[in-house]
Amino acid sequence: MLRVDLNCDMGESFGVYQTNADSELMKSITSANIACGFHAGDAATIRRTVKLAIAHDVAIGAHPGLPDLAGFGRRAMDISPDEAYELTVYQLGAVYAFAKSEGGVIAHVKPHGALYNMAAKSRPLADAIAEAVYKVEPNLLLFGLAGSELIRAGEAIGLRTVSEVFADRTYEADGSLTPRGAEGAVITDAARAAEQAIRMVRDGEVITRKRSSFILRADTVCVHGDTPGAVEHVKQLRAALEAVGIAVKKAGG
Repeated sequence: MLRVDLNCDMGESFGVYQTNADSELMKSITSANIACGFHAGDAATIRRTVKLAIAHDVAIGAHPGLPDLAGFGRRAMDISPDEAYELTVYQLGAVYAFAKSEGGVIAHVKPHGALYNMAAKSRPLADAIAEAVYKVEPNLLLFGLAGSELIRAGEAIGLRTVSEVFADRTYEADGSLTPRGAEGAVITDAARAAEQAIRMVRDGEVITRKRSSFILRADTVCVHGDTPGAVEHVKQLRAALEAVGIAVKKAGG
């Protein structure tokens, strides 16, 4: 039977700004990528989200991002490999500690936003992030864009990697995600998102924004908690995957 993990970026409240969908999203996903305080999140939010994940038997992951609260970590920054290493270790440590203190375990690391996209193309940044994860805990899974430099860097250092695809984003011909500022970058139609996810998992293929196609590996499907109607989208996506015989299970299990 085909199987796939279903992950979502979560814990993105900060101070008085609160998101309210996490508890409902947890009911449909298998892995949670928890913001670590640099692009979003704070100590109280990390703790609350970790506890939610434990309660729903959802895998806990650290979601380190660039230090850019104002831009939600979605603006590229000119950082060195050393800086990428240090910010990954720092943020991973926060979620690792909260998971341990609440009786849970951390399962994976997935960079966020611009950091994720930068590491998908830059091997020096990818190597630095992979090294940071490996040195903190070599048994952690490293999530990265399917076919990216981050996946190759993780494999090279000895991490177990999880190739990620996106239900609610469109792709370019080079395998990258369409930049969010471009028209049609985000898929807001739940049926279309589900159709794309099924094609990627079952057929190993994605149709790009310009209607070309390429082959990719799909170990986990990402949906974004800040996409309009995210809760219903995730419910429909999981139902659609299971309806065609694709089991939704935690990565690495």
